[in-house]
Amino acid sequence: MSEPITLRDLVDIPVERLKGVGPKKQASLVKIGITDLLDLVTNYPRRWVDRTNEARIADLVPGEEALVLVTVRSVNKRATRNRRTIVNVNVGDGSGRMDLVFFNQPWRERQLKEGLQIALFGKADTYRGGLQMSNPIVDLIGDRTGRIVPIYPQSEKAQINTWEMASWIEETLRRCEERGIADPVPSAVLCEYKMISRSDALAGIHLPEDMKQKEMARRRLAFDELLRVQLVLVLRKRALERDQRGFKHATDGDLVRRFYDSLPYPLTGAQERAIGEIFVDLANGHPMHRLLQGDVGAGKTVVSVAAMLVGVQSGHQAALMAPTEVLAEQHAASVRLMLDGVTVPDPANLFGDRPLRVELLTNRVTGAARKDILEGLADGSVDIAIGTHALIQNAVDFSSLGVVVVDEQHRFGVEQRSALRDKAADGQMPDTLVMTATPIPRTAAMTVYGDLDVSVLDELPPGRTPIVTMWANGPLMETAVWRDICDEVQAGRQAYVVCPLVGESEKLEIASAEETRERLARDELSGLRLGLLHGKMQSDEKEATMDRFRAGEIDVLVATTVIEVGVDVPNATVMAILDADRFGIAQLHQLRGRVGRGEHASTCWLITQQREDGDEGNPRVEALVETTDGFALAEVDLELRGEGTLMSTSQKGRSDLKLASLRRDRNLVEMARRAAFVIVDADQDLVNHPLIADEVDLMFSDRDEEFLTKS
Repeated sequence: MSEPITLRDLVDIPVERLKGVGPKKQASLVKIGITDLLDLVTNYPRRWVDRTNEARIADLVPGEEALVLVTVRSVNKRATRNRRTIVNVNVGDGSGRMDLVFFNQPWRERQLKEGLQIALFGKADTYRGGLQMSNPIVDLIGDRTGRIVPIYPQSEKAQINTWEMASWIEETLRRCEERGIADPVPSAVLCEYKMISRSDALAGIHLPEDMKQKEMARRRLAFDELLRVQLVLVLRKRALERDQRGFKHATDGDLVRRFYDSLPYPLTGAQERAIGEIFVDLANGHPMHRLLQGDVGAGKTVVSVAAMLVGVQSGHQAALMAPTEVLAEQHAASVRLMLDGVTVPDPANLFGDRPLRVELLTNRVTGAARKDILEGLADGSVDIAIGTHALIQNAVDFSSLGVVVVDEQHRFGVEQRSALRDKAADGQMPDTLVMTATPIPRTAAMTVYGDLDVSVLDELPPGRTPIVTMWANGPLMETAVWRDICDEVQAGRQAYVVCPLVGESEKLEIASAEETRERLARDELSGLRLGLLHGKMQSDEKEATMDRFRAGEIDVLVATTVIEVGVDVPNATVMAILDADRFGIAQLHQLRGRVGRGEHASTCWLITQQREDGDEGNPRVEALVETTDGFALAEVDLELRGEGTLMSTSQKGRSDLKLASLRRDRNLVEMARRAAFVIVDADQDLVNHPLIADEVDLMFSDRDEEFLTKS
């Protein structure tokens, strides 16, 4: 065989074919997920030691992290009175000596033998006049030569060290040299983005001559990972556009113009841009699949109403589906208010116009009212239906569903979304607009929502007051929170108190909310009118409580996170979130968005308990105090949480992109997306790119692809 070696060829060769991999080493490699040569060559170094630029012991600065290469001089282990072990290791290089101390790691005595060369990464401190590192990261590098030494992830339980890993990878790459390694990415793409060949990249990541070569290698291999993901998404997107018939809507009718004229304020630049992007989709005859992401209060509803009115003026119906009854009712109230007085031009009508019919359908609508709405949906007299999953039940038939808006999409199952789309008549797919107030970093949106086009609302409409966020850490600062709430109520305003998440237990959460209300009524907020709202209340109870709060009959609403989405009371100006450190950034930001919805200045208090270890830092809470920009917070969230995996719901924080990072490689994500469109648009089934097609097939199971495209 003289063809270049493909990734599939490498998968077909087991690691035991390599010199030095006997049954014992093979079993150890299996423990760390390496069974074939592709696993091996994509087991990338976690660090590279630049021997031309490494720190010496003499150059270490106390309190600063550094990487040093040293030789072990002596090792001793002792037990403390409470039976804990301490291993002391003395190490040195040509410039000086240093002590290492390892607490509760007795195995270090076996690992660190006299004369062994090791790389240390850690913070040096002064101790008894000399330098010392406590529990540094240790990499065994043996007598590796070369200017750049790659250090591979090492596993104590697998007992494979970095020089063994390096020697097997070097042998694999050496044996590939004769035939060469296949490069499936078109040379025009490599040339445009200034990428080195895959062969050079694999050599450069494992055996770099210098750090610049290592960086070029990493860039190319990370691009390959992202390109494969984007190809799955773009192939899916183009197939949907090709196979599904959509509606060609008229976007320049009078109805939308009347709506704009009725608004009491001008659209923001971001709203105009998003509406323009949506209208292009609505007019082109392919079903729209678009994500509209905008911060809390950025005016997504106005944009979605404009889209739905295009459907109505084209002779079709529109539907808005929300995840909860509270939110559906909220949407119905605000959409009706927005469309109050807007009529539909109708040449068949004696007056030239007819009223616009907007109906709310949830499971609480029953009897004659429900029958009337169902008939109106079936005969086309209902123009806009707003509701929960009740809209997709079997009894619901639309005359001609043209535009679907789904709010807070992450709360809906894929099946629910497609069931709503399946309500379309004559095999024509309605245009779908997905809205979310959870800002997603642009690169993550391109990947997680890669088969959707993305529109972003990144401006707040005029008149929205910025929310001041304050951190109350500990009981002393907490008193200021209750004083602030009392002052606001005295001034005629209202407040929310949000109770903490209690693990997965709704029962405990409700108990905590009830207990909080009783305590506040007795102590800190005595004399104020307190209400309670939680997820297990009957729908009519919930609605009655919300109505009383909206009407000003309740001063302070004590609630669980049921108020996270969509509750809109402009007179509520202060929120206190108890045990705020139990919530994620996105959820805290969503909750905070329930205040600041009127003309008055608003405050959100994040209450935490002081930690016993004395550590005062809390990066999530600090980020929320610092900014109200949801997109900036989404980036912080990605930094703090790790990226998670793209393919399925495996372990949080562990990405299945081995080199590429949605955080670090924003420009590579965009390049990969552009390249994927170029490749797919010229070759929609990848017939002329068999190597790329084979790699996508190899790297993604059907389940992975389904997960990617349905996320």
